[in-house]
Amino acid sequence: MDADVCVIVPTIREFECVRSYVDNAEAHGFDTDRLEFVLVTEDHCPTGEMAAMLDDLGVAGEVFDGSRRETWLDDHGVGDYGHLIPARSHAQTSFGLLYLWAHDHPYGVFIDDDTRPHDDVDFFGTHLRNLEGKRTVESVRSDENWVNVLYHAADDHGLYPRGYPYAAMDETVETGTRGVDDVVASQGLWTNVPDLDAVRILMDGDLQGQAETRLTDADFGPDFVVDPGHYLTVCSMNLGFRREVVPAFYQLPMDDNEWSVGRFDDIWSGVFLKRAADVLGKDVLTGDPLCRHDKAPRSTFDDLHNEVAGLELNEHLWKLVDDAGDDADTYADAFASMADALLEAEADYRNGDFLAHVGECMHDWLDCLDELQSVERAVPADD
Repeated sequence: MDADVCVIVPTIREFECVRSYVDNAEAHGFDTDRLEFVLVTEDHCPTGEMAAMLDDLGVAGEVFDGSRRETWLDDHGVGDYGHLIPARSHAQTSFGLLYLWAHDHPYGVFIDDDTRPHDDVDFFGTHLRNLEGKRTVESVRSDENWVNVLYHAADDHGLYPRGYPYAAMDETVETGTRGVDDVVASQGLWTNVPDLDAVRILMDGDLQGQAETRLTDADFGPDFVVDPGHYLTVCSMNLGFRREVVPAFYQLPMDDNEWSVGRFDDIWSGVFLKRAADVLGKDVLTGDPLCRHDKAPRSTFDDLHNEVAGLELNEHLWKLVDDAGDDADTYADAFASMADALLEAEADYRNGDFLAHVGECMHDWLDCLDELQSVERAVPADD
């Protein structure tokens, strides 16, 4: 079987995480020939060792440091769009989206290198079943138009994930049930270290970038979808998605910008994806498969420094795009309407000009995808 799942792994240190995910696939009978790994790394990292690991595991894959990314973009006729992939940023995962787009993979999976699959969970199989299946699931909404993805046990732990607007806290949650038959993104959640922003980590009493509170399987309830017109944080550490969403799923020009805004690449792309999905009548499913998040200790104040430039913008961005693209009938049209909303916004906020920069890059993203024609997959020579 040809690889139909592009697994995108941003990594600079823990690339051996790939072994755990391949082992999980084999243990649960998921055909690893369906997987192609794209490791997105830096020039100073051991790319040779990464490539050797993929060979040892017997899985298809490529390793792209900064220099090789530039070459790939040039070879595919989109070298003028290199500015869309920020340097030294988690948002380099957007390169993986371009690779997926060029090679016609119908599915993608984002995996962070500080995660591991749960042994008793069919990681890839669960994501694919979420994206392909039809079933009835829990539906959630709130009086603040935001849903805390950790809401099932929020009364016990009081946690809100990274990117959840502070103004939307203390919400009243309502649940029901709804049939879903067109899921375009499958967001798996995480045990062990919760994904919090630096302010919330400091409130939880930790100076090493990790909350004191830990999460277990028991903190999560059934899979759920968030009602149209309501938003949720989307974390790319454990996320499956369909190729069709790529035009509305750019991971944004974080960190490498004159405003020093960072750490909101997956959060804001999740806002745009949810808005586009709502317009087009699609769903984002959240819950299983769980993974274990083993975040390495690092300075909480370093994370705070990287986040603070965008904290105020995060409170307002979703409102600026909330009515954009009402008449859109494609992801690209919806995304273009949201880009226009950011370009036209009277963003009288700290670093408000960054939103117009994001809007410009969003339009460039769509232009890049238009120019990036599908390429023939190379056929290995017979030995």
